[in-house]
Amino acid sequence: MKLINKIIIGVIILIALATSFLIYGLYINPKSPLGHAYYNNGKDDISIRYYRPLKKERIIFGNENEGALVPYGSYWRLGANLTTKIETKTTISFAGRELPSGTYGLYAYPNKENWVIVVHEKTGGFSFAEPDESGVIMKINTASQSLDKSIEKLTIDFVDNYLRIRWDTTQVSIPIN
Repeated sequence: MKLINKIIIGVIILIALATSFLIYGLYINPKSPLGHAYYNNGKDDISIRYYRPLKKERIIFGNENEGALVPYGSYWRLGANLTTKIETKTTISFAGRELPSGTYGLYAYPNKENWVIVVHEKTGGFSFAEPDESGVIMKINTASQSLDKSIEKLTIDFVDNYLRIRWDTTQVSIPIN
């Protein structure tokens, strides 16, 4: 009986330690801090929650054989830690397509000349693996631009009527009408 109690206490301690480590890494002292972006033009109200990884002298976008953190053509969860979420309070025109009000996950497939941004019904979890194709709401093919100055932290913001994603020397913009 004592052995079973010791095993149960040991398992409880391990679960508590793992939970503490997860909470510390995600919320108290994340390596990739939480970021938010907001857009409101009087009729549309949009918010984005994402985690902001740092460049840290790494090759961010490029070919896999060059050691790029995000290889061209590969799935990327568009940030770090948890799924990047976009929430809209009203139906919006997102890249010329209708996106109903709701909360969605954002993912990307970066390439040198263009990115494919995926709006998905999955909004939670760590998104280490590609989400199920059946949950795709829309895919947006958008041109990428080179920046003159490197951006250290992944930055998602709104400029005029565009959702803008910037990191390292790459930028993509998605029109919102």
